[in-house]
Amino acid sequence: MLHLLDDHPVHPTSEPLLHPGTSDRNHYDRFFFNGYTEDGALFFAVAFGTYPNRGIRDAAFSVVRDGRQQALHASCEAGAREPLGVGPITVEIEEPMRTLRVRVAVNDSGLEAELRFRARSAAAEEPRFVRREHGRLLMDVTRFTQFGTWEGWIAIDGKRVSLDPRVVLGCRDRSWGVRPLGERAPGPAPVDPQFFWLWAPLQFDDCCTHFAVNEDATGTRWHQNGVVLPLLAPDGDPTDPGDAESTRDVHHRIVWQPGTRRMAHATLTLVAPHGARREIVLEPILTFQMLGLGYLHPEWGHGIWQGREAQASESWALADCAPLDPRFLHVQQLCRARMGERNGVGVLEQLVIGPHAPSGFTQLLDGAPVKKGVGLEASTFPLPGKS
Repeated sequence: MLHLLDDHPVHPTSEPLLHPGTSDRNHYDRFFFNGYTEDGALFFAVAFGTYPNRGIRDAAFSVVRDGRQQALHASCEAGAREPLGVGPITVEIEEPMRTLRVRVAVNDSGLEAELRFRARSAAAEEPRFVRREHGRLLMDVTRFTQFGTWEGWIAIDGKRVSLDPRVVLGCRDRSWGVRPLGERAPGPAPVDPQFFWLWAPLQFDDCCTHFAVNEDATGTRWHQNGVVLPLLAPDGDPTDPGDAESTRDVHHRIVWQPGTRRMAHATLTLVAPHGARREIVLEPILTFQMLGLGYLHPEWGHGIWQGREAQASESWALADCAPLDPRFLHVQQLCRARMGERNGVGVLEQLVIGPHAPSGFTQLLDGAPVKKGVGLEASTFPLPGKS
C-alpha cells in the first residue's frame, strides 16, 4: 500500500512506509498531550493511537475541573494513517515538533475543544525502552517528550473556558514501537504483574526538566532518563536539544500516602556527568486519572476492537476514586515543583503494580504503611510567575 510520503527518500526498511516494520500485533504509534493551569483549576489530556497490525485506531479527551473528571473515548477501524482523527477527536501537525492542533468536535459527551500546542522546548528523545519476559519481547519503544504552552478553548457542558498561553502549560510525548495492549494473546497464565514507573516532565521560567525511571521488584533499574532543557529560541531547531544538560544518574525519594500507591511528597535528583546534583521537591495539587485516556480501562483500553466506529463518555468525582482500585492506579499528579531558587509546575506520573522493595510494597496491590518520622514535612511554596 503506497502513500504520498513514499515519494520521499525516507524509508528505513524495504517496505512502503504504511507497512509496519514488524508483524507484532502490539505494534503501535501514539500521541499524548497534557495541559494545566498553574493553580490546578483546570487539567486536560489527549491521546491518539494507531495499531496497524490490529486494524484499530483510538483516541480520548479528558478534563478535570471542580473536582470532577469527564472523559470522551472514540475508536474506529483503521484506514490510511492520515488524517489523524477518530470520531470527533482530531490531531493536526501544523508545523512538525513546533505547532500542533487538537480539535474535539460536537458530540454527546459535553466536551468540545479547539486547542493549539506551541513548543517551548526542543523535543528530547528518551533512551530506548526494551523489556523482555521469559525471553519474549514485551516492550521495544522509542519516545520523545516536548514542553509547550496551550491556547484556544475547552467547552464543558456548554460552558467555554479560554486558555491563555501565558498561564496554561503542558507537555506532549510521541512514542512508537511495541508494548502490551489490546486483548491478551492465548497461552499460559502470565506471571504476577510487576511494574514500577515514574515520569516527571516539569516546567520552570527559564528551563524544563525531565525525569523517568522503570524498576523491577527489587528496585533495579531497567530504564532511566534525566535532562535539563533550555527554552527553544524562536528560530531554534526543535529536533536539537542544544545545550541540554544530560544526567549520568537519577534518584527518587517518594513519600507515599498511607494506604495508597500515590505520592504525598517527592524529591527527585538529577546527577550531572560532572557530579553536580539538582534536587527537585514536588508537592501535589490534584490527581488526574489516566483511566480517562484508556489506560487500565476495562472496556476502553488501548487497541481493543470496539467495532467499525464507536464512542462513549463517562465522568466521576475524583474524591470517589479508591486509590487501590486497579482502574485508578495509573495517575498523573499535577505538582508544584521547587529546584533550588526556581519554582515550577508539572506532573509526576505514577504506575506501581506488584512488589517494589524500596517502597515497602510486597503484594500485588498493598498500600503504603504508616511510618512515623519518615518523609518530608508538609510544605508550601509559590507558583512560578510568567514573564
